[in-house]
Amino acid sequence: MEDSPRVNTYLAVGQIIVSIGLIASVLLQARGTGLSSAFGGDSAVYRSRRGVERRLWQFTIILGILFAVFSLASYAFAPVAGA
Repeated sequence: MEDSPRVNTYLAVGQIIVSIGLIASVLLQARGTGLSSAFGGDSAVYRSRRGVERRLWQFTIILGILFAVFSLASYAFAPVAGA
């Protein structure tokens, strides 16, 4: 009897990579430690995201969607217990 892996290896590796990127992008967006405050900007007033901060925010959304897709795909392609 052959031992088949419980999860698809490619999906697992992809999910790990996406999760690391998602963690990094969220940490870069922490309030008060954004890219504008690193260069002397003040985050105490309301302002719109511009430039790199906006791209980082969009990238975080994309990574979140990819993480959800990888999670659903891992569930959908999981082997059946009795098969």
